[in-house]
Amino acid sequence: MDDFLRLSASTARFTYGAPRALTFGDDGRLLWFLRSTGPADAFDGLWVLDTTTGAEIRLADPRELCPEPGPLPTAERRLRERTRLAAAGIGSYALSGDGRRAAFALYGRLFEVTADGAGTLREIPAAGPALDPRPDSDGSRTAYVADDALYVAPGGRVSPDDGARWGLADFAAAEELGRSRGHWWSPDGGALLAARVDESALQRRWFADPAHPERPAEDFAYPEAGGPNAEVQLWVLGETRVRIEWDAETYPYVCDAGWESAEEILLTVQDRLQRTVVLLSADPATGRTRELSRTTHPQWVDPLPGTPARLPDGRMLTSADTPGGAARALAVDGVLLTGDEVQVRGVVGVHEGRLLIEAGLRDPAEQQVLLLDTATGEATPLADGPGVHSVTASAGFLLLTSADAGGVRRVVRTPDGRELIPADLSQPLPYRVAPALERVTEHGVPTALVLPRGHVPGRKLPVLMDSYGGPGAQDVTADPRRWQHRQWWADQGFAVVTVDNRGTAHVSPAHTHAMYRGFSEVTLDDQVAALHALAARHGDLDLGRVGIRGWSYGGYLSAMAVLRRPDVFHAAAAGAAPTDFRHYDTAYTERYLGLPQDHPEVYERDSLLPDAPKLSRPLLLVTGLADDNVHPSHTLRLSQALTDAGRPHQLLALPGVTHMTPGGTREKVMALELDFFRRELA
Repeated sequence: MDDFLRLSASTARFTYGAPRALTFGDDGRLLWFLRSTGPADAFDGLWVLDTTTGAEIRLADPRELCPEPGPLPTAERRLRERTRLAAAGIGSYALSGDGRRAAFALYGRLFEVTADGAGTLREIPAAGPALDPRPDSDGSRTAYVADDALYVAPGGRVSPDDGARWGLADFAAAEELGRSRGHWWSPDGGALLAARVDESALQRRWFADPAHPERPAEDFAYPEAGGPNAEVQLWVLGETRVRIEWDAETYPYVCDAGWESAEEILLTVQDRLQRTVVLLSADPATGRTRELSRTTHPQWVDPLPGTPARLPDGRMLTSADTPGGAARALAVDGVLLTGDEVQVRGVVGVHEGRLLIEAGLRDPAEQQVLLLDTATGEATPLADGPGVHSVTASAGFLLLTSADAGGVRRVVRTPDGRELIPADLSQPLPYRVAPALERVTEHGVPTALVLPRGHVPGRKLPVLMDSYGGPGAQDVTADPRRWQHRQWWADQGFAVVTVDNRGTAHVSPAHTHAMYRGFSEVTLDDQVAALHALAARHGDLDLGRVGIRGWSYGGYLSAMAVLRRPDVFHAAAAGAAPTDFRHYDTAYTERYLGLPQDHPEVYERDSLLPDAPKLSRPLLLVTGLADDNVHPSHTLRLSQALTDAGRPHQLLALPGVTHMTPGGTREKVMALELDFFRRELA
């Protein structure tokens, strides 16, 4: 590897040493966060920033607590995979209700720490390899999961031994629905709301490490499109056990849950095709529920963080589309609050009596932070300069994060007007990249073009398409972290093109929903049209030499490109590609494509396996053999179909590698891809 790839690998893509998981506690006095000691340190410790003094204090060092940690317990490893957590050390923590104590799991051991002057730290005896510990309101007791059972310390097991998994999110919730937790303390600490997950109806998927045939295979339950889902129930575990009752047959997905007060639980549920989202109020004493709000969409309700919700005055806040699908909007009691000029991306909370939201006001590559008056709809910017701005808030305190051409900055604003900056110890971004951002084609598709530094106009360049292209994602942003590796690719002699085709996020609801009932046609048509539009504007793009690369959905796009449009694409590197969505998970796939038994023609049209005999261009297939998201069978099935058809291709199978390609694997694959493209596009 060259110097850039080595630096990228050793710093986890320039993330080691950057503060993450920042959370206010103790009414804003404390800002808790995780951070390692620098760009070469993979092990995150737990810190607090005292906003009264500005002092940063490290409360827990994982290397002191576990000098020889050993491998992660399986359940913890899978939880980290679901949340895309690559750092070692302390992966996550949870605060007590008063925000003065934190609990965390470390390689199966359980710890709690108090943010007092001494930073009191102690280990909590656990019944087995522990994960996802959560303290109660004052930190006197901690709930945690061990061996699929829910425990309380001090105390003991609180979930029944009934063969189900207790206290954890099911695969669909954690991977696709934005809910990674499965238990919640009541405000008074007298009871726990817990998820009960029965996976007995699901098929099993297996992993065997071919590099270590002496080791037993590992299996897990996987909800495949069209097949059964896990049965998810919610129970209140206290002096008695009470099941929360709703129409789970119609609304099987639990997207969110939690205590509103000691007398009320709020939960958000969805139907299987995710066309209806219902906010329910539950009585923890009886388990009975009543409907508070209902959000519907004829295709699917696109998730909007922070909604549905009940405002402090009792009105219901839901997501909505403006007429014609021009903007994601907010509605209060069913009446639109925002219009076409604001693309709402998330509701963070209430600040100074107004809604605190993240939204786009101008180009979809940017994001602003706004205060929104729920009476008038008037929006007041808090952070609206060029770039991508986000916010966390509590008790009048704000943490604003801004990513723009100058880098990434985090600033705490206190109610008395002071500003504090949590230290960022990460490796500075090597490149100051200024991609050319343009909207092209009649659909206004966002694109980006990155050229080699020092490029001489008039010199033709081979093109490398580098896009994700899938629903719910956005590639073309003003965040400088998105362009570091694309600049490296450009400096190897390519014009790097990135396209957010229809179906991707944050342009408009109409743009996003264009992918309904079909991935392949819209994705590929927009990628080709955008490439041709850019080439018409930038004469140095050599359309006689076009490569394409991608991972996950981007790998699907890359393989599809050379299979179906060899007239446009001349070589492809396809990583972790879901080659047949009949074998991908339920919540993601059915949201966009429907049930395979209802729409078999859609799944057949989007499958790449029937295209195998048509391959006429070089294709490099890459898969991690421990990938529990896009199982390696996807890539192997396509390789088998290509072999059966007598079509030459290359296959790179990576033993022990997951979907995240940790530990510098991604950079090593990039070096191999570079050799491939240089050879095939010479």
